Amino acid sequence: MYLLLVEDDLGLGNVLLKILSRTYRVDWVRNLASAKSHFQAAQYDLILLDLGLPDGDGIDWLLQLRRENADQPILILSARDGLDDRVQGLDTGADDYIVKPFEPEELQARIRVLLRRHQGRQQEICEYGGLSYDQKLDQFYLRGDALNLPQKEAQLLLMLLQSAGNKVHRERLLQRIYGLVNDSESNTLDVHIYALRKIIGKERIETVRGFGYRLVKR
Repeated sequence: MYLLLVEDDLGLGNVLLKILSRTYRVDWVRNLASAKSHFQAAQYDLILLDLGLPDGDGIDWLLQLRRENADQPILILSARDGLDDRVQGLDTGADDYIVKPFEPEELQARIRVLLRRHQGRQQEICEYGGLSYDQKLDQFYLRGDALNLPQKEAQLLLMLLQSAGNKVHRERLLQRIYGLVNDSESNTLDVHIYALRKIIGKERIETVRGFGYRLVKR
């Protein structure tokens, strides 16, 4: 499992990195800019997020991630112990909230719970609007008929299918599938969306102006 630790405190960060690295692969960053850069370049299974960071509030990035349909479990680590702070964090999209100081054993237990819960939500078969994906067989279907998809089109369809009709940000698709921050000098994503539409039907993929794409039922 691959974790992103966003924590600006040098002492705490070193301790957590040492402890968590015994079980997980961990990237540790100390500000939001680095967090965003790392998140764009890698596929993390869980994010540990401090709120009071040197270049901004972690709660703002949390909100951005959820708006872009990032589905990784996010565990807030914060010295903000007020009820309003905890409620805000959870309502904004965090899966858990632990107040500093905390015992490493408790943090590790919470991480295990979140990872188990997230894995349990990943169903073997995803279905939406006549499209389905069988994870065991690694096979897509349209109205029960098997689809033969090139690699990039398959990756695109899986991301859209897993969002079940919710819009998926263009930048999110670029990051996950192509490892790009943007494609201002290329139309690679548009080309693959066009190809995918030809296979499953143009009307099944809606362009959300200024945002990205989503699947629609037909």
